[in-house]
Amino acid sequence: MTGFTVGVTADRRRDELAALLRRRGADVVLAPAMRIVPLADDTLLRAATEACLAGGVDYAVATTGVGWRAWVGAAEAWGLGEGLLAACREAVLISRGPKATGALRACGLHEGYAPGSEALDEVLAWLLARDLRGRRVAVQEHGAPLTEFAAALRHQGASVVEVPVYRWGPPEDPAAVRRLAERTLRREVHALPFTSAPAIEAFLASCDREELLTALRHHAVPACIGPVCARPLLAAGVPCVWPERGRLGSLVRVLTRELIHRQRRELVTPAGLLILQGTAVLAPDAVLRLPPVPAAVLTALADRPGTVLSRTELLHRAWPGPSRRRPDEHAVEAAVGRLRTALGPYGHLVGTVTKRGYRLLAGGG
Repeated sequence: MTGFTVGVTADRRRDELAALLRRRGADVVLAPAMRIVPLADDTLLRAATEACLAGGVDYAVATTGVGWRAWVGAAEAWGLGEGLLAACREAVLISRGPKATGALRACGLHEGYAPGSEALDEVLAWLLARDLRGRRVAVQEHGAPLTEFAAALRHQGASVVEVPVYRWGPPEDPAAVRRLAERTLRREVHALPFTSAPAIEAFLASCDREELLTALRHHAVPACIGPVCARPLLAAGVPCVWPERGRLGSLVRVLTRELIHRQRRELVTPAGLLILQGTAVLAPDAVLRLPPVPAAVLTALADRPGTVLSRTELLHRAWPGPSRRRPDEHAVEAAVGRLRTALGPYGHLVGTVTKRGYRLLAGGG
């Protein structure tokens, strides 16, 4: 991934994700779009726990691994841990996904049902297919109240114990998220791995939503930890990829494969094979780093090697966004000059065609 810049919007485990990306050579921009905020007052969580102990539960829904572990940890701190686990052993446990399943099993519990899609609406459909009259259902929330989920259960006659463990909060540095969004619009960010749907929504809200969606459709490669995470993008018509298993390592592998497939260009030139990846040119004898705008000019030329591109077309390709924000054509000449300098001994491959424009002396590989 040398030459590619990847934006990380995750809060939890962001350092692990960044390390995996950097190990593959990527430049990483950290800008958590949201953060997990422990409840300032755990009165509600304790009340929910005591309600589960007092009346028992017939079904318990684990929506996230981190949330389930936090609930059990809080109960243990209050001396209620064993009682909570005992109540859960008498219930049918429902796990929304692999991480929640892992948290259940780490407590010595076993799930009675887990949807293949990791979708909460599939969990709801499974529950609604049961006779819930007079049944008690404990629902561990994940970042926000599950109002509609609980209401649907109550409508079927269930008594619902809502278990608030943490909340999604605003990012610690909103300016960093906005800068990442702006760099994405300028095509300086080549990929964005997402680990939660709320983080996607927060990222899209940090700048012009439609312009960001356009960038994700046509330039920056989005990858999600799983199909549930991908829902906001899919609903907006943004194609994205995800691994079969929702693990960070698998996410990075899928992202790498997709990024190289979509944005790696192999160029057969008179000076040998050159590989363009983001803002880097992998030459036979060196790795050449390019500034963002000259790299965008080279990418435009590399998309049509050997073809003359006018200054107007290069201006449109290398300076995305509304025309009112673009400089004049003199900026193209300056960018080409900087590109040739950055390419060093390969600068002559960017040829000038008098009164017509520029072309790359290369063929596709």
